[in-house]
Amino acid sequence: MKSAPQRPIFVSVNIKQKYMKLILRLGLILFTGFISISTASAQLYGTADTNAPELRVPTSVKPAFDYWMRDTWATLGPDGYYYITGTTSTPDRYFPGQRHCWDWNEGLYLWRSKDMKSWEARGQIWSMEKDGTWQKKPKVYKAGEKYQKKSINGDPMDNRFHAVWAPEMHYIKSVKNWFIVACMNESAGGRGSFILRSKTGKPEGPYENIEGNKDKAIFPNIDGSLFEDTDGTVYFVGHNHYIARMKPDMSGFAEELKTLKEKKYNPEPYIEGAFIFKYDNKYHLVQAIWSHRTSEGDTYIEKKGVTSPKTRYSYDCIISTADNVYGPYSERYNAITGGGHNNLFQDKDGNWWATMFFNPRGAQAAEYKVTCRPGLIPMIYENGKFKPNFNYNTK
Repeated sequence: MKSAPQRPIFVSVNIKQKYMKLILRLGLILFTGFISISTASAQLYGTADTNAPELRVPTSVKPAFDYWMRDTWATLGPDGYYYITGTTSTPDRYFPGQRHCWDWNEGLYLWRSKDMKSWEARGQIWSMEKDGTWQKKPKVYKAGEKYQKKSINGDPMDNRFHAVWAPEMHYIKSVKNWFIVACMNESAGGRGSFILRSKTGKPEGPYENIEGNKDKAIFPNIDGSLFEDTDGTVYFVGHNHYIARMKPDMSGFAEELKTLKEKKYNPEPYIEGAFIFKYDNKYHLVQAIWSHRTSEGDTYIEKKGVTSPKTRYSYDCIISTADNVYGPYSERYNAITGGGHNNLFQDKDGNWWATMFFNPRGAQAAEYKVTCRPGLIPMIYENGKFKPNFNYNTK
C-alpha cells in the first residue's frame, strides 16, 4: 500500500510567512494607533472650556465697591483688617473715550474693611511724583517722536507716559512690615517692577523704595509679585516665569533670577500676572491667560489664522502646583473663567477667596453690567484644585 503524498514544505513556509506579515501589519497598526492616541492626548493640554458652569464667576458676586480698578489685590492684615488695592485711573481726569490707565495715573490707593462688606477709602498711599525716585518724572514724547497713541482697547493716549500698574500689598511676617510690589509702564527713569517698604510699619505708609530699586527697577518687566514661604524665606516672582530669593532684610535679591520650571503649552501663548502661594503642602502658581472661542473649539493656545484679538472670550485664572517653589509645576488648570490677574487669600474663618476686576476686554465683558471694579469670589478647594464656591452664603 502506497503512503499518502506529503505536503510540500514550501507551502507551510509560505503560510508562516503570510501569518508573520499579518502579525507585523497588525502590530504596526496598533503601534500607530497608540502613537496617534498619545499625540491627541498631548494636544488636549491647552484646551479651554469657557462654558463649564462650575468654573464661572457666581452671579452673586458683585463689585465690592464702586471705584474704577483693574488687577484687584486683597489681603488680610495682622490688624484684622482686609485691604484692597489695584491699578486705578486718575479720578478727576477727562477721558475722550472710556476711562483707562494705560498712559498715566497718579499713584497707589488703598481701601480697608473689617468684614469684606463695608469698605473705607484710605486715600493715596504712594505717589510717583512725591514719593518716587527714578519713578518721579514721566516719559514725555516730543513732537515727531513715535509713541503708542492708542491703547490695546483703542483708547486715545497722551504723549505723557507715567502709570503705576498691578500693585500688591504684602505683610512680611519675618520682618514684621508691609511691602508693596508694583510696576511702571514708563517713566523718565525707565520701566519695570519695584518694591516699596512702609516707613512706619503701617499699611498706609508712607512708603519708600528698597535699596535694590532705589535708582532703577529691580526687575525690567511688569507684574512683579512677592511670596513668603512658611519658613520665612521671601521670593520675588516676575513676569511671567521668573523667581529670585530675597535677602532676609528685604533690601534686594539674594540670588540671580531663575526661570520657573513649568509645563508649558505648545506653543506657549502670552501669560501674565504670576502669583505664588502655599497651601496643602503645595506651591500654587497662579497666572492669567486669554481663552479663545474658535471654529476649532475653546483654547488657550494661539494659532495663526484661528485665534486673534477678536476670538478672545475670557481672561482666566489658571493654576499649577509643585512640591518645590522653583518647580517643576504640574499641568495648568482653569480655576476661574474670567478671573484673570488676581490673587487668592483666606479670611478670618479660613474660607478661601479670589479677587477679580470684571475685565472690559473679550466677549465675556458683554455679560457684565459694569466693568473695571473690584470683586471678591468665594472659592473652595477640592481634590487638589481651587474653583468658585457656589454654596457660600454671601449674605
